[in-house]
Amino acid sequence: MKNSMLLLVGSDKDFCQFLEKRLKDMSYIVHTATCGKDAMTVFRDINPMVVLMDLMLPDIDGLDLLKQMKGEIPDTEVIIVTGHGNMELAVKSFQYDATDFITKPLKRNALEQALERAAKKIFLRRRLQERADNKALREIVVNELVNEDVLVIGADYRIMDINAPMLSKLGVSRETVIGRYCYEITHHLDRPCSGEEHPCPLEQSFNTQKPSQTTHIHLDNQKREIYYAISCYPILENDRVTGAIELSRDITHEIDDQKNLLQQSKLASIGRLAAGVAHEINNPLTTILTTAMLLQEDIEPENPIYKELGIIASETLRCRKIVTALLDFAKQSKPQKKEYDLRELIGEVVLLTRKQAAFKDVLVESVCTVDMEPMQMDKSLLQQALINLVLNAIESTDSGGKVTVSAKIDHDTGKAEIQVQDTGKGIPQEELEKIFDPFYTTKESGTGLGLAITSGIIAQHSGTITVESQLGQGSTFIIQLPFHQDAASA
Repeated sequence: MKNSMLLLVGSDKDFCQFLEKRLKDMSYIVHTATCGKDAMTVFRDINPMVVLMDLMLPDIDGLDLLKQMKGEIPDTEVIIVTGHGNMELAVKSFQYDATDFITKPLKRNALEQALERAAKKIFLRRRLQERADNKALREIVVNELVNEDVLVIGADYRIMDINAPMLSKLGVSRETVIGRYCYEITHHLDRPCSGEEHPCPLEQSFNTQKPSQTTHIHLDNQKREIYYAISCYPILENDRVTGAIELSRDITHEIDDQKNLLQQSKLASIGRLAAGVAHEINNPLTTILTTAMLLQEDIEPENPIYKELGIIASETLRCRKIVTALLDFAKQSKPQKKEYDLRELIGEVVLLTRKQAAFKDVLVESVCTVDMEPMQMDKSLLQQALINLVLNAIESTDSGGKVTVSAKIDHDTGKAEIQVQDTGKGIPQEELEKIFDPFYTTKESGTGLGLAITSGIIAQHSGTITVESQLGQGSTFIIQLPFHQDAASA
């Protein structure tokens, strides 16, 4: 990829100059364009292997430009670099076969990693196109040269071959897959994929005899969603399509990164807003509350106004509770990390929440593996996050239920995993994506900031928090933290 033609498209002059210099230092031959019209002119002139493109352009929507480029030269690798990212844009970009979606400001090594993935994809595509019509060489590509997920699929949609990485991810054996329909194995459907959300790339390759690309959501062996960027390359025998090689790249990590980035952007915005207005709101609230209570003292309880004043006082107190939560939210300070025993921390959390659980006749217990050494953490912040999760779990669990806090270390990934599991009511599927959003709550007296604060604390420890839930069966909040925090935050 060194000394390769690369097209850089963006209207932010300063950022593009910075990026151009960085790319030239990496030995790329860089051409630039500041609008969609100029970009297409240069694109047709130089046929670049890679395009780096902003979505915000003065004369065209970046996604439309992406589709236009892919329509003319499908094999071009397009990397989206934008400061206006959101989940919908990220998913659509991958659906239109963008190689990567990275946001400003660029994280360390993000650009290099995206370019490396583009180079790998170009290499694999060449190998696949060279060998797709030769069965023996095709098997080498599928099983040895490719570390991505690969299927060889016949014209009847039946799986002819599958490589080891995909077998491992799906949790199945080769014998149970060969001869089965691809949509049955990857999507648990009884018919081929269709529609705008899940267009069938095989059908397109079969009809056009050309490569095709799309983005799908597959289910792994635990029914968890995996986002895939899929490329299909038709297998031609005597000018007739007999099948296709389907190359799938797992982009779940990129999608999750984008979700986390958006969540942190929301938290930062709310924090700035809270810091600016909370103190100003608190003063008039205090005046309203004091006045209402003084007026109550001068009125007989039988007077109808007495009750109205009581409502004013209680609602003012509720507002003050929200303001207090806002101030707590706004003053999130940098974690002061020291070595601490995770088992001891969880034991303290269980001890501190056990009394509240007893009021509801809910059992709280901890289950931790024995091979835990001390890890870097801000004890008070992590304790706050875990207590919040446990109290939420207690609140959603009926009498006689159970809340379990567990922890283990995965030495292969270098991460500690903490789970807070309850046997409560569960969370509706449509609410799962929203529960970490600031001010989103289903509680009558909730502020909607508890889980947002918890999410922020975990992010400050370079970790992630996710939730799995089924109605009537309870919920499990899963926290993953780098065991060596100093390395994670370096």
